Amino acid sequence: MGSKWAKVKLALGLNLCTYIPRTLDNDDEDDSSPSVSDPEKNSGAALISPATADIQLAPPATVPHGSKLSKSFSRSSKRTCSICLASMKRGDGHAIFTAECSHSFHFQCIVSNVKHGNQICPVCRAKWKEIPVHFLSLDTPLGRARINPVGWPQNNALTTVTHRPPVSRPTPNRHISPLFQAPEPAIFNDDEPVGQQVDSTDKSALHESSIDICDSRAVKIETFPEVPAVPRSIPTNNFSVLVHLKAPGSVSVQDPCRNEASLPKVSHTPRAPVDLVTVIDVSGSMAGTKLALLKRAMGFVIQNLGPSDRLAVIAFSSTARRLFPLQRMSETGRQQALQAVNSLVANGGTNIAEGLRKGAKIMEDRREKNPVASIILLSDGQDTYTVNNHGSSNQQQPNYKLLLPLSIHSGDSSGFKIPVHAFGFGVDHDASSMHSISEISGGTFSFIETEDIIQDAFAQCIGGLLSVVVKDLQVSIECLQTGVQLGSLKAGSYPNCLMSDGRMGSIDVGDLYADEERDFLVSINIPAESLSPETSLLKVKCVYVDPFTKQTVTLRSEELKIKRPEKVVQERVSIEVDRQQNRLRAAEAMAQARAAAEKGDLVGASSILENCRKLLAESVSAKSQERLCIALDAELKEMQERMASRHVYEASGRAYILSGLSSHSWQRATARGDSTDGSSLVQTYQTPSMVEMVTRSQATLLGSPSAQRFVRPVWSLASQPKPR
Repeated sequence: MGSKWAKVKLALGLNLCTYIPRTLDNDDEDDSSPSVSDPEKNSGAALISPATADIQLAPPATVPHGSKLSKSFSRSSKRTCSICLASMKRGDGHAIFTAECSHSFHFQCIVSNVKHGNQICPVCRAKWKEIPVHFLSLDTPLGRARINPVGWPQNNALTTVTHRPPVSRPTPNRHISPLFQAPEPAIFNDDEPVGQQVDSTDKSALHESSIDICDSRAVKIETFPEVPAVPRSIPTNNFSVLVHLKAPGSVSVQDPCRNEASLPKVSHTPRAPVDLVTVIDVSGSMAGTKLALLKRAMGFVIQNLGPSDRLAVIAFSSTARRLFPLQRMSETGRQQALQAVNSLVANGGTNIAEGLRKGAKIMEDRREKNPVASIILLSDGQDTYTVNNHGSSNQQQPNYKLLLPLSIHSGDSSGFKIPVHAFGFGVDHDASSMHSISEISGGTFSFIETEDIIQDAFAQCIGGLLSVVVKDLQVSIECLQTGVQLGSLKAGSYPNCLMSDGRMGSIDVGDLYADEERDFLVSINIPAESLSPETSLLKVKCVYVDPFTKQTVTLRSEELKIKRPEKVVQERVSIEVDRQQNRLRAAEAMAQARAAAEKGDLVGASSILENCRKLLAESVSAKSQERLCIALDAELKEMQERMASRHVYEASGRAYILSGLSSHSWQRATARGDSTDGSSLVQTYQTPSMVEMVTRSQATLLGSPSAQRFVRPVWSLASQPKPR
C-alpha cells in the first residue's frame, strides 16, 4: 500500500503529467503505449514523464441515453469517471486519481468534490484516509501534488490552479489563486446584482414593436354561455358561463439589421428574467445513476438560463447547504455552477424541510429581485427529519405546512409568494408530501417515474418559467343586471371568493407563461324576464403587471348577453363549456378515486374512474373527437391500470394521480408517465415554450448534431479550460 501511494503522490501533477488506466481487455491494448513495470501495472496506472509527454485533450465523451446509461455504468465503470461521466481512456488529456478503494476518477473531478467538503468515495461511499487537494506551492517539486489527510480541516485555505489551456511541458511560473470555502453567512444578502432586464435581441424586439405593444402583449378575454338563449318567463339556476383567458405569446417584429423590403418578420418572445433556486436531494439513495442523471439535468438548466437570470443551488441530505450564492448565469456564472453541481456526491438521510428553509431564506434575504422567482424541489425519498416528528401517533396525515416556511405560503398576509415546483423521483418518494408542498405554495407536482426523463421534466418546467409574460393577474367578475347572481366559481386551486350578495367574484391567477390559457366556469342564477328580449349577465375585468414595462394593465371584456325568447328549441351545449365541464368532472373523479384508494378500496376507486369515463364518452366533446376529452379518457384509463394492486398503487399510482390533480387544478403541464413525449396523449396545458425546451432536451439526449445549437453537455463544459 505504501509503495502504491508513493507512486500516486509522485505522479499527481494536473497538466504536468497524466495517468494511463490499466488495461482491462485486449481491445484496449495499444502497441504504441509506453511500457510500464509490474508494480505500476498493479497500481492501476502508468506514469508518463512530464519531460517527454505531450498531453492533448480528447473530444468530449458521448454518454449513453436513458436505460443505456445504467448498463454503461455496470459494464464500464472503470473506464468512465463516475462524477462527470466522461471517458478515462488513455490519452484523453486528464490526470486520473485512483483511490485506496480502487475506484478511479478524473483528478479535477475528485478535487472539486474535496473542495466542497466531500471525503468519501462517490461510488462505494468508503471513507478515505487520504484525499487529494488541488494545490501546487512553490516548494512542491514539479510533477507532485499534495495528498491531504482526512482529519485536516477542509474549509480553510483550499487553493486551486487557475484554468489555462493544456500544456505539454511544465510551467514553473503558473499562477496560483486562492479559493476559500467560507462558512455560510447568517444572512443570504450576497446575491449578485441583477443584470439588464431584457436580453439585447429582446430589446430590439420591444423597440421595433412599441407602436403595437398594447395590442400584442395584452391578455385576451372571452366569455362563452352554456347555451345562447333561455326561456324568458322561467328563472334559470346554475347556468354555466366559461371565462377564457389567454396570455400573449411571441411578438412579430422586423429585424432592424436586415433589409425590411426583402425579408419576413422575425418572431421574438421577450421574457422576464428569473431568480431560480433549485433544492436537490443528494441523500444516499440518490447514489449512482440517479445522481449522474440529476447532474446532467441540472447542466441543461444551467446552460439554458440567460445572463440576466440568476441561480442558486441547495443540496440537502441529513442537512442542507448552499453550493453558491444567487448569481447571474453569465459565462463565468455557468462555469462555476457546473463545477459546483458536478462536485456533488450522495450520502446521508433526507431532510426536505431544511432544504426548503434554506431555499426560502435565499429568496427572502436577496438584496435585489428579478421579476420572476421560483423554487424547484427534487427528492426521491421520505422526509425522515420533519414529517414523522409532528402530530400525534394516530394522525393519518401530517401537517405538511410544517415543511414549508411561512414566507412562501400562498396565503401569507405579506404577499410574499414563491411557488415551489416539486418533482418526486422514483417509486420511494413521498408523493403526498411533495404534492402538498407544491399546492400550498402555488407550484406544481411532477412524477418522474423513470430515471431517463428527469431532464425532460426539468426542461418542461423551465420552459414555462423562462416565458412569463403576465405578473400578478387578478380576475374580477361582475353581474350587470338586477337579479342576476353568481352561484359559484370553479377555479381549481386558485384562490377565489364571492361577495355575500353574489354580485361580484374574484380569482387570484398569479403569473402566466407565454400563450398559456386559463378557463374558469362560473355558475349563474338568472331571474325570469318579463319584457326584454335579452339579459346582460356579466363583465370580466383583468388587472395585471406587464413584467417588461412594469406598468399595471387593466382590461375589460365585452358584456355577455343571452337571448330571452318566449320559447326555446333545445339548444346544443357550447363545446367550449362542455370541454371544461369534462375537465372538472374528471378532476373530481380523480380526487374521489384517490380518497377511496387511500382507504384501501382500490375496486371502488377504479369504479369511480370507470363511471367518469362513461360520462365523458357521452358528452358533446367526445362525439366531436375533441382533443382534451380524448386525453382525459387516456389519463383516467392509465390511473385505473395503476390501481391493479396495492403494490402498484403504492409504487406509482398515488404519484401519478397526484401529478394529474396538480396539472388540472392549476391548468399547467406536469410530468407523469410519458407526458413529455411528443406522441403522448397526456400533454394537456403544454405551451409552445415548454414544447420547444423539451425538444431541446431530447435533442441533447439523442446526441443529434442539432443539439449543439442548444446546449453543450455538462460533462464536456465542466472539463474545458476557461477562456484566458
